[in-house]
Amino acid sequence: MYGRPVSANDKRVQMIKISERPRSVRRPFTGVMVMAMACALSAVQAEPIAFIGAEIMPVSREPIANGVLVIEDGEIVRVGEAGRTRIPRDAEVIDVAGMVIVPGFVDTHSHIGEPAGGDRSGPIQPEARVMDSLNVRDAGFRRALAGGLTTVHVMSGSGHLMSGQSVYVKLREGNDVTAIAYRNADGSIAGGMKMANGTNSRRDPPFPGTRAKSAALVRQKFIAAQEYLRKIENADGDDSKMPDRDLGLEAMIEVLRGQRIVHHHTHRHDDVMTVLRLQEEFGFRVVLHHVSEAHRVANEIAAASAPVSLILIDSPGGKLEAQYNDLESAPALEQAGANVSFHTDDYISDSRLYMRQAALGVRAGMSRPYALRALTLAGAEMLDLDDRVGSLEPGKDADFVILSGDPFSVYTRVQETWVEGVKRFDIDDPDDRAAAEGGFGVLQPSVLVDFHGYGEGH
Repeated sequence: MYGRPVSANDKRVQMIKISERPRSVRRPFTGVMVMAMACALSAVQAEPIAFIGAEIMPVSREPIANGVLVIEDGEIVRVGEAGRTRIPRDAEVIDVAGMVIVPGFVDTHSHIGEPAGGDRSGPIQPEARVMDSLNVRDAGFRRALAGGLTTVHVMSGSGHLMSGQSVYVKLREGNDVTAIAYRNADGSIAGGMKMANGTNSRRDPPFPGTRAKSAALVRQKFIAAQEYLRKIENADGDDSKMPDRDLGLEAMIEVLRGQRIVHHHTHRHDDVMTVLRLQEEFGFRVVLHHVSEAHRVANEIAAASAPVSLILIDSPGGKLEAQYNDLESAPALEQAGANVSFHTDDYISDSRLYMRQAALGVRAGMSRPYALRALTLAGAEMLDLDDRVGSLEPGKDADFVILSGDPFSVYTRVQETWVEGVKRFDIDDPDDRAAAEGGFGVLQPSVLVDFHGYGEGH
């Protein structure tokens, strides 16, 4: 892959490899950030950078055959056609002719970072926070960057009806989750609430043994949260009338108010309908995850305006709930009018192969624009982050991926991944190539995860 730094008016071009250009501070989650690194990062982001010659797929508009992407201070400044898009006079111009630029991918469901939520003490634990268990040095973050992911929704597993609060992370430099987590408008950590039904959360007491009991326990908890909210509202700011603090019910109030989205593991069509009934009863916002039998209830999902985070490769196999998993779910949901994203469920499906989820959807009949949207903007919408990421538009974060070709081709490779204007992955870098091509446990000793145990599961 080659680049050419030139001024806006310089007609003499000297070709050099991008890998030979001065590198920004982009080593993911390794070492302590020192002042020199911070200064270097600021210097890199201070000057505008223009990428020219590539096909640009903004997602929010039609592809641009010969496009220009200008970024500055970590944001997108301009996106447009060559010859019609102004390049700042002081910009570093990088020729990426023959490549394809797409928005940074958004994974709506991942378990990288060794997350864990609730424990064996009970099936409903909304007070547990994934951010308190996340290892930002986990090699999964490196693999995610190698797959073109820039935003990842990290959650606990599906061994509980409610296993706790998930976290939305940006794959930028940071030694703690508070440095890489997205923030809400009030400064709090952004995330959802992980819920599940079906077989994973059914086990010996105190866990439920049937699907009916599972739904009953969830209903009872939501009713308790409604009562807790009423007491707070009736107190009207009088501390003496406030109920005793309950961390779990506080989190559920955020769910009832729509501030925290429920991300619900569900596979079978009957389990999907149970989730939709609960959503209608209590009015919470929901994203359906996995949805192996989405093709059987696609119209019902669309009628409920419930977004779907879909996985088309659900391995390891053997789960009876997924026996009717079908690629047909992708086009069926599109035709029904549902909002669809894809996810990896990493370590179930490798983050480096994220594009293949959409490619399989296209193979089954999903349209190419819808499939690309499912990798990017649709996921951003499901995390309430579409004002920042998911498409290439002025004012949004400079999160994008440079691909060697068609995003739905098995031959296409991620060449570079940029996060907030900083190059975080480069296939020409030996360490990054190792992250992209290494086998199981690459870059660190493998961490064994019990995906069907307490706090885990897919």
